[in-house]
Amino acid sequence: METVEDVTRMRLVGGNLALDFVNTRTGPPVGSPDDDVLTGYPELVAWSGYSGVLTEAEAAALRRLSRGDPGGTRAAFERALRTRDDLDEVFRALAAGRSPSAQVLARLRDDEADALGHARLERGSTFGWDWRDDRTLARPLRPVVHAAVQLLTTGSLDRIKGCGGCRFVFVDESKNRSRRWCSMDDCGTAEKIRRYVATRRTRATR
Repeated sequence: METVEDVTRMRLVGGNLALDFVNTRTGPPVGSPDDDVLTGYPELVAWSGYSGVLTEAEAAALRRLSRGDPGGTRAAFERALRTRDDLDEVFRALAAGRSPSAQVLARLRDDEADALGHARLERGSTFGWDWRDDRTLARPLRPVVHAAVQLLTTGSLDRIKGCGGCRFVFVDESKNRSRRWCSMDDCGTAEKIRRYVATRRTRATR
């Protein structure tokens, strides 16, 4: 079973908050996931702090709030998993050159409306949405939903790709759009080793 410490050891390689949220499940490129770092609400809060969604003070406040509302905590976590399923469907479809279903896009629209309903506009160099005043248990999820919609509406959809070695999805920011792996330190290195071993085996049998 995954722990809070396991959450903070995972790689954030998606290039977008929503894709990193999808990547909290691991496994082969095709088929069902074989592991999940989000095993409960504490892990969701830990991931949110690790990915920059929450400050440590916000994470601590949510942990206190969750201890006093077990039913609400369970509902918030189940909602997070449902949203992750939706985002997984959306971005995995786009990575494969397909269109997501109208039903999942409608749910994402509703989730975005809810997210913005709990946000406020803050001025920096430009105005942006901020959730610092949101003190509800669903707080970790709202910036993730907004990041997904931003990527879908302003990003280059043809840069959304799936890793050739695992189920991670990512934004390919390479100049010639040739990125194949979630990370050269993980799947890229594993592929290099596989090719090296195959080459050595071929030479040995000649």
